[in-house]
Amino acid sequence: MSAWVGWALAVAAVAAGYASYGWPGVALAATVIVFWLLLQFSRALRTMQRAGRSPIGQVKSAVMLNTKLRPGMTMLDLLPMAGSLAQPVEGDGGTFRWRDAGGVSVKVEFAGGRLQRWTLERASDSDPTAPETEKAP
Repeated sequence: MSAWVGWALAVAAVAAGYASYGWPGVALAATVIVFWLLLQFSRALRTMQRAGRSPIGQVKSAVMLNTKLRPGMTMLDLLPMAGSLAQPVEGDGGTFRWRDAGGVSVKVEFAGGRLQRWTLERASDSDPTAPETEKAP
């Protein structure tokens, strides 16, 4: 939901509460608004706590994460799917990367707090940041 829509609903709830029940209605509307904000804050903390338990920038399968991405997702939507916090890409504040054990990585770009673009990057032998894998003789 857009922030503007949320604030408009909050103002409408306060106005409806005042029109219907006076100041007790305003108090009820304010209570409901604070409860909703606490629920959202609790959701964000639980998501960050779960993601913080895993190594930064690691994901079980970058290919599976890539298939689940959609434009407009927020980082809070993306973290439960990835299962860990993202590794920031140097040079750009809105670009992050997750890498799996096979060296495949997903690079995501955010603008305005929303997912704009993402790319699936396969590991190459010349990539110095790719994790080493055993090669068959």
